[in-house]
Amino acid sequence: MSEQARLVDDRDKSPRRGMAAAILFLQAIVLGLTTPVMISVEDVSWQAAVSVGCGLCLVCLVLSGMLRHRWAYAAGWLVQIVSIVLGVVVHMMFVLGAIFLVLWWGAMALSGKIEREKAAAYAEYDRLTPEQQAERDRAVQAHRPPARE
Repeated sequence: MSEQARLVDDRDKSPRRGMAAAILFLQAIVLGLTTPVMISVEDVSWQAAVSVGCGLCLVCLVLSGMLRHRWAYAAGWLVQIVSIVLGVVVHMMFVLGAIFLVLWWGAMALSGKIEREKAAAYAEYDRLTPEQQAERDRAVQAHRPPARE
């Protein structure tokens, strides 16, 4: 079987990084938008509002790019907590922070499940003979289920 016909082996690619980056990017937008709310609605000084709102926005953007490191996920949990605590100043952040916390938790749980199922599927694939693997690859490429053994 030619190299071009073989399926891409993405067993090391984790869905966790993409899901976490998307959540942090959206959270950066929300946290950035808290800046004008803190200034105009909550009467926070503009220096403090810009420091907190834009600072948290920047932290989310930087973290979304640093997710290849394990510590960035721990920092992501910390951002979720800080977002909820920001509700002391901007009351709507209690709700929005809780929503992002649930999204973050869901992404971590779901990506863990996907990784476990993918590892099991690759382990099963690795037990097949090269001929069986070639047939399975052709079946996947043709979008049809392989014949049962």
